[in-house]
Amino acid sequence: MVYISNVRYDSTGRGARTNVALNQQWVAVTNDSRRAVNLNGWSLSDAAGHTFTFHHYSLGARATVRVHTGVGRDTRSDLYQDRRTQVWDKSDTAKLRNDRGRLVDQISWNQHRATGHPRQGGGRH
Repeated sequence: MVYISNVRYDSTGRGARTNVALNQQWVAVTNDSRRAVNLNGWSLSDAAGHTFTFHHYSLGARATVRVHTGVGRDTRSDLYQDRRTQVWDKSDTAKLRNDRGRLVDQISWNQHRATGHPRQGGGRH
């Protein structure tokens, strides 16, 4: 099962638009199955419609990848949206869709508490 396992959002404050601050914003996607999952064409989006699409990426068995907001060099465990502005706000929703556009998982939060976050295997297929 692939699901959103954690979120770090809202890097407001001094320097919030720096690349370092933007990369402190991320959404973690976890595969808790015994087989790798091809995420090519899958997407992460927020309530405002900002969308990141996975390209040529396979998430290993029992592995997690963090999708950072800012600019960086992609690795197996960290991918970068290459954005210059903040995506995840104090009150927002992260949605994970498969390559057919079907909702796989979502997490919503506000500045006081998150719904379903952090999640330990509670995602939907």
